[in-house]
Amino acid sequence: MPVKYIGRTVEVIYMDGSGKLTQRRIEVRGIRGGLVHAVCLVSGSPRTFREDRILACRPVSGARAS
Repeated sequence: MPVKYIGRTVEVIYMDGSGKLTQRRIEVRGIRGGLVHAVCLVSGSPRTFREDRILACRPVSGARAS
Protein backbone atom coordinates (compact mmCIF):
# COMPACT_ATOMS: atom_id res chain seq x y z
CA MET A 1 0.00 0.00 0.00
CA PRO A 2 1.48 3.35 -0.97
CA VAL A 3 2.52 5.75 1.78
CA LYS A 4 0.39 8.41 0.04
CA TYR A 5 -2.69 6.74 1.61
CA ILE A 6 -1.67 7.70 5.16
CA GLY A 7 -4.39 9.98 6.48
CA ARG A 8 -6.87 8.84 3.85
CA THR A 9 -9.86 6.56 3.75
CA VAL A 10 -9.43 3.57 1.46
CA GLU A 11 -11.31 0.42 0.57
CA VAL A 12 -9.27 -2.76 0.67
CA ILE A 13 -9.71 -6.39 -0.25
CA TYR A 14 -7.88 -8.34 2.44
CA MET A 15 -7.06 -12.01 2.83
CA ASP A 16 -6.63 -13.15 6.42
CA GLY A 17 -4.32 -15.91 7.62
CA SER A 18 -6.89 -18.63 6.95
CA GLY A 19 -7.50 -17.42 3.37
CA LYS A 20 -10.83 -15.68 4.04
CA LEU A 21 -11.42 -12.60 1.86
CA THR A 22 -13.04 -9.47 3.23
CA GLN A 23 -13.71 -6.01 1.86
CA ARG A 24 -13.16 -3.20 4.35
CA ARG A 25 -13.22 0.57 4.47
CA ILE A 26 -10.38 1.82 6.64
CA GLU A 27 -8.70 5.04 7.69
CA VAL A 28 -4.96 4.55 7.29
CA ARG A 29 -3.03 5.86 10.32
CA GLY A 30 0.45 4.64 9.43
CA ILE A 31 2.54 2.10 7.56
CA ARG A 32 5.64 0.57 9.09
CA GLY A 33 7.51 -2.71 8.87
CA GLY A 34 5.09 -4.27 6.40
CA LEU A 35 2.09 -3.45 8.60
CA VAL A 36 -0.73 -1.02 7.89
CA HIS A 37 -2.14 0.55 11.05
CA ALA A 38 -5.71 1.70 10.52
CA VAL A 39 -9.18 2.14 11.96
CA CYS A 40 -11.94 -0.06 10.52
CA LEU A 41 -14.88 2.22 9.75
CA VAL A 42 -17.45 -0.56 10.24
CA SER A 43 -16.40 -1.59 13.74
CA GLY A 44 -14.69 1.66 14.75
CA SER A 45 -11.83 -0.45 16.12
CA PRO A 46 -8.12 -0.08 15.46
CA ARG A 47 -6.79 -2.80 13.17
CA THR A 48 -3.44 -3.88 11.81
CA PHE A 49 -3.20 -5.38 8.33
CA ARG A 50 -0.23 -7.13 6.78
CA GLU A 51 0.67 -5.33 3.56
CA ASP A 52 1.31 -8.60 1.74
CA ARG A 53 -2.28 -9.71 2.43
CA ILE A 54 -3.88 -6.57 0.97
CA LEU A 55 -4.90 -7.76 -2.48
CA ALA A 56 -6.36 -4.46 -3.71
CA CYS A 57 -6.85 -0.94 -2.43
CA ARG A 58 -8.40 2.24 -3.71
CA PRO A 59 -8.97 5.63 -2.15
CA VAL A 60 -12.52 6.66 -1.35
CA SER A 61 -13.26 9.88 -3.23
CA GLY A 62 -13.58 12.92 -1.04
CA ALA A 63 -13.04 11.02 2.21
CA ARG A 64 -10.25 12.01 4.61
CA ALA A 65 -9.38 10.56 7.97
CA SER A 66 -10.42 12.71 10.90
